[in-house]
Amino acid sequence: MQAPYDREGGQAQGDGDPHPGPYPPGPSPHPQQPYQQQHQEPYAPRDPQGWSGTPAQQPYPHQPPQQYPQQQHPYPAQQPQAQQPSQDAFAHLFRDQQSTAGPGTAPGHGSGYPAQPTPPPGTGAPTAQQQPAPAPTPPPAPQRGGKAAGILRSSAIMAAGTLVSRLTGFVRQLVLVAALGAAVLGDTYTVAWALPSMIYILTIGGGLNSVFVPQLVRAMKNDDDGGDAYANRLLTLVMVVLGGLVIAAVLAAPLLIRMMSAKIADDPAANEVAVTFARYFLPTIFFMGVHVVMGQILNARDSFGPMMWTPVLNNIVVIFTFGMFLWVYGTQRSSELGVTTITPEGIRLLGVGTLLGLVVQALAMIPYLRAAGFRVRLRFDWRGHGLGKAAKLAKWTVLFVFANQAGLVVITQFATWAGENAERAGYPGTGFIAYNSALLIWQMPQAIITVSVMAALLPRISRSAADGDTAAVRDDLSHGLRTSAVAIVPIGFAFVALGIPMCTLLFGSAGDEGARSFGYILMAFGLGLIPFSAQYVVLRAFYAYEDTRTPFYNTVIVSAAWIVLSAVCFVTLPDRWVVAGIAFSYGIAYALGVSVAWRRLRARMNTDLDGARVVRTYIRLAGASIPAALLGGGAGYAITGALGHGVIGSLAALAGGGAVLLVVFYLTARRMRVEELTAMVGMVRSRLGR
Repeated sequence: MQAPYDREGGQAQGDGDPHPGPYPPGPSPHPQQPYQQQHQEPYAPRDPQGWSGTPAQQPYPHQPPQQYPQQQHPYPAQQPQAQQPSQDAFAHLFRDQQSTAGPGTAPGHGSGYPAQPTPPPGTGAPTAQQQPAPAPTPPPAPQRGGKAAGILRSSAIMAAGTLVSRLTGFVRQLVLVAALGAAVLGDTYTVAWALPSMIYILTIGGGLNSVFVPQLVRAMKNDDDGGDAYANRLLTLVMVVLGGLVIAAVLAAPLLIRMMSAKIADDPAANEVAVTFARYFLPTIFFMGVHVVMGQILNARDSFGPMMWTPVLNNIVVIFTFGMFLWVYGTQRSSELGVTTITPEGIRLLGVGTLLGLVVQALAMIPYLRAAGFRVRLRFDWRGHGLGKAAKLAKWTVLFVFANQAGLVVITQFATWAGENAERAGYPGTGFIAYNSALLIWQMPQAIITVSVMAALLPRISRSAADGDTAAVRDDLSHGLRTSAVAIVPIGFAFVALGIPMCTLLFGSAGDEGARSFGYILMAFGLGLIPFSAQYVVLRAFYAYEDTRTPFYNTVIVSAAWIVLSAVCFVTLPDRWVVAGIAFSYGIAYALGVSVAWRRLRARMNTDLDGARVVRTYIRLAGASIPAALLGGGAGYAITGALGHGVIGSLAALAGGGAVLLVVFYLTARRMRVEELTAMVGMVRSRLGR
């Protein structure tokens, strides 16, 4: 969606200045944009003299080019299309980091030229036209600056935190499968652990995650105290609501387990274990809410790292807990623990350790809040301070997540039912724990790449939406879509090509047959990653405009499609393939959802979203990924055929097939002139000094 637009009229004239032609001489009366013409696109053809126009069009050397009045825009002002090639998002980030600023630079200027004060009127001071042009001052040492560089740094911090969190989450899932297996006992823990997350999101989590970020940003902008009182009122309200919710949920634990899985509830031994686990886990609802509110307060203050890094502490605590369990009982394959043989002490150990992980995660946010200058104070004066408006907005988000979680409840019923039947038929690894394990791998790229980028962009998009700057919202969304697609598209194909060796390597503790079943589910998820990631980006725009009703209706469509398709899979497919069919249906449902959301967003913004260019980028990336996936998957299959599906064979297949896939994709994408990939590689090389 990041297209060459005229910012005033929306005409396709190159991504730049609405006033074509040479810049007139004289001091600029307008603040200079953070990107300057002298920092050219690193991949664009360079004029030997450093200027793409004629000598008559060159700016005077003693001052930067004049900027004409226009809306603030996240991308640099540029010359008309005939003078400079179209730019891309990665190139903007590269050029922004090369911009210079120093003590002698005028405020807001990114160039190395000294500030040129404008003489007061009537002083008779010679104008720029009357003065001889002095030699340009050498620029000072480069410093990072500008909006794009700030977003890049914030995204990098969040991506690093999310990466470590997801990696430790992988380890957590690995020890879970090793300790409890891929059968009914593992499903009881997984279903019980899904309950607090589902209840939290259904009641208040959806509103906190999407509605209150724009509200916190507005409170910081408009309130005299920088939004501190508003944030404390919100935190207090959330603590009160969630405290009461925890008490009700613990009392209703047996009903909640039956709602999630009738198959588990009908088995007395499995039901007892699941209910006991649930009563340990449900208090985490309170700490989830506290953690999210504190994280959103920091996000609104442009401190994005803590919310992404503190879940690592949670994972470490739970990993340590399962490590103790494995030290005492051994793996499930050796101990053969089941719902009838697991001891109360073992359940207590896992329950207390899992709860403690969320407690540590929430409390770890307090030092970061203090460092940001925020002090937690309980405030019960909720009336008349904007929380009612946020609650009205949040009601649609609650309905949004209700529709989403309704699908999850139905799928949990299908997966536990089919998984238990398949296990009895001799096909382990096809139940709900297998679904969750494959989902964990599949969602990791989207969480690291797409979520990190959009978390950094959402406050900025919210400010642009509040200011009525449609062009800035459109271009930021374009940035999120096209740049994330560079990684998301090939990774989606990689899951299809190499899903089995990934899972046999990671979940070998579930047995060869069970681990391969995990792999089939991951392959079925595969390509659905592309529409899943795209819809996440598109829906952020609706939240920025405080439109939570449209995402609700969109999610109803997605959930309804997913439920219907999953029901068809449950009825028509053999039990061992039901969960794989559910995973494949997930991607189809999101493909339908993103197409509906795109049309509604275009009508909402009343502007061209540059869909042709976005679709062209995705098609080119898919075209480069298909031969890469075929060759990489073939190489992985050949290696496992020779070495087997053990640790060595799986590792060799994943490494060899992944290397083939990466090389073929890169060469094919370069051949197809995928600009986003070329610019990204160039930016990385420049940062590495190559």
